[in-house]
Amino acid sequence: MTAVKIAARPQDVDAAWLTAVLRGAGVLGEASVSAVVAKPVGNGLVGDSFRFALSYDGSAPGAPASVVGKFAAADPVSKAAGVNLNLYAREVAFYRELAGTVAINTPRALFADIDPETFDFTLLFEDMAPARQGDQLTGCSLEDAHTAMLQAAALHGPRWGDPALLKLEWLGSRDVVNTQIVDMVPPVLTAFRERYDDLLEPEFMAVCAGLPTAFAAYNADRSAPVTVQHGDFRLDNILFDVQGGAAPMATLDWQTVGAAPGLVDVSYFLSAGLAPDIRRAHEAELVRAYHEALKGYGVADYGWDACWRDYRRFAVHGVFMAVFSSIAVERTERGDKMFMAMARGACAQALDHGTYGFWS
Repeated sequence: MTAVKIAARPQDVDAAWLTAVLRGAGVLGEASVSAVVAKPVGNGLVGDSFRFALSYDGSAPGAPASVVGKFAAADPVSKAAGVNLNLYAREVAFYRELAGTVAINTPRALFADIDPETFDFTLLFEDMAPARQGDQLTGCSLEDAHTAMLQAAALHGPRWGDPALLKLEWLGSRDVVNTQIVDMVPPVLTAFRERYDDLLEPEFMAVCAGLPTAFAAYNADRSAPVTVQHGDFRLDNILFDVQGGAAPMATLDWQTVGAAPGLVDVSYFLSAGLAPDIRRAHEAELVRAYHEALKGYGVADYGWDACWRDYRRFAVHGVFMAVFSSIAVERTERGDKMFMAMARGACAQALDHGTYGFWS
């Protein structure tokens, strides 16, 4: 992978570069890429993604008709967030070191590298199309939510309680990283309230107002088992029925991956992916499906009571993500709608389960 230099921008992805990368990945033989057509894809907030349609100068059996590339955000505010929070380096390292050790379905990386000085990076993936893109604004069906629970278990189960995760320096020290983020929450919350006070219902803004205290306690907690946590496990980062139905789901955007409790992903997904009334009616059965799936990966020391308690107390993560992410990236009309939907779902979940009571 490192023999070829990164393509810092999508404009740098040309026929010669792709030929070298595809040959290095073992998916292209003697033929060469002769033409490339790029088109933006996805709704990434901190990275820009493009699909590249490929033509070849001869017979190329097994070579892809298209690939997807991901790059640092062109927007300077979004790129600064990616750099300062170490998001780019973590995603590249995930594909290099962790993706092959978990069972969740994620695109194969044909190239993964980052410039440690400029923080420009290139990730080139197999194309998951045709697929159905998850949409944070419209939510998902119960069937899709059930699929997501099984895939969450496929992520968490294989490395459940693995102490080796804590030795991976690129994941960062939870104590150092969390201290930095905890210190940032009060000013970020001030900016959030100034921006969204007239859009978010008062009862939900009141939940957001309590975030600094609850989040500090949440981040200091070390009582739950550690595993590979996605950290932003939500619909905009998920594809369903990938490659024409070859697999039910694929998860993207590993910029927030960490060594942390798995139930954070579960709680966050259900608050952000299902309307509150649907979540209330079905969350227990969905979390039970996740818990049962964990057992299939050998997780035998995590009972239902602990699982359900963690699900309820970790709802604080969804409130944090709505508040923090909305201020950290470029402001857009779709972004405002999405963050308000996320905030409403997470605040309703926190109220339903008395989440802050776990952290007082």
